[in-house]
Amino acid sequence: MALQEHQQELDQQLAQFHRAFECGGLHGALHYLNARTSFRYTAIYRLDGQMMRNIFLYDRQGENPTSLSEVPLGDSFCQFVLRDNGFNTANSANDVRLLGNPYQGVLNSYYGLPLSRKAGTIYGTFCHFDVLPMEIPDSEIALLEAVSPMLMDQLD
Repeated sequence: MALQEHQQELDQQLAQFHRAFECGGLHGALHYLNARTSFRYTAIYRLDGQMMRNIFLYDRQGENPTSLSEVPLGDSFCQFVLRDNGFNTANSANDVRLLGNPYQGVLNSYYGLPLSRKAGTIYGTFCHFDVLPMEIPDSEIALLEAVSPMLMDQLD
């Protein structure tokens, strides 16, 4: 697909994202993003000292487990997002970068991006994750990179 066609497709996806946000707020926007993938969870975590606190969790199965409400930064995959400006693992059980991490093999797939204030201050992370191993398509990565700043605009 030519570069111009990729851009047109991304522009259409961004328009759909804006409609989802206008109709359903942050919940609608994250539901739209989650529905485009096979991931069970889509979430926004806020960095609070050495803790990552969930401020919004979309659970495809509607359960929203409280065990995901806060995670110590040093145990979370978010630490790698913040350190490396993004993190992706399709199967954490086999990912040597995660050796010794308590969530290795528990949360098996993860894709996350940092959320920052305009002044460059880190707010937290935006991520898709699941207990099952799975890949995230490259086309989704481009969309998530485009919408991350828009999500940040909606957070306090």
